[in-house]
Amino acid sequence: MRILILGGTEEGFQLAERLAELPGLEFISSLAGRTKEPRMPRGAVRLGGFGGPEGLAHYLREERITHIINAAHPFAEHISANAVAAAEAVGIPLLRLLRPAWTARHDDHWVTVPDVAEAAELCRRVGGRILLTLGSSDLEAFAHIHNAHFVVRMIDVPERLPLRDYRTIAARGPFSLQGELRLLAEHHISLIVTKNSGGDATFAKIEAARKTGLPVVMIERPPIALDPRSPVVATVEDVIAWVQRGAG
Repeated sequence: MRILILGGTEEGFQLAERLAELPGLEFISSLAGRTKEPRMPRGAVRLGGFGGPEGLAHYLREERITHIINAAHPFAEHISANAVAAAEAVGIPLLRLLRPAWTARHDDHWVTVPDVAEAAELCRRVGGRILLTLGSSDLEAFAHIHNAHFVVRMIDVPERLPLRDYRTIAARGPFSLQGELRLLAEHHISLIVTKNSGGDATFAKIEAARKTGLPVVMIERPPIALDPRSPVVATVEDVIAWVQRGAG
């Protein structure tokens, strides 16, 4: 068995650790390479894109990959779509490791929107001091907003962002509840915008919003996150069981 892990997430790192302990298989972790100093998982690693579904299919054949585990971020639409297409083209099993989405409690103040564009439009209407925890590729949608000050937190901060009034914070999770409460207070945040990525590493901001009563604009996951052509499991242990069964 020779496995390709589409990783870059905490689950991808945990999976590499677990697979390294299993005898009789090989695995390669693929990282997009978009961060300057990516965290490197255990075992063999490949950095960079594949060149679309055709490029990925070519790689699978060249490297004699027998199984794919898509442990990419829930919002990594392109690589998830490419994985489905390439696995079908090559005829090998594909499993989606997808952490559960966050769900609102009765005391949460969420406004759920389908995409970044809707989130930006809501910010335009509301204004204020807004915490954005999005990637740099999402920020163009907020460029036309004149009535808000944005605090933008991301792993790697570009030299310039397409925003009129902003401050940047370079940080990598996991984040603590006390740290998030301090950030909200220091910057006088009135609104949080985030994607429903799920997981524990960045959940503290949701807890902080809950404790302070702040509203959260929650961007829903894209449909490709639950493609019916790819079986989905929620935990690393589920993947290990799948592998030990011979991947079906």
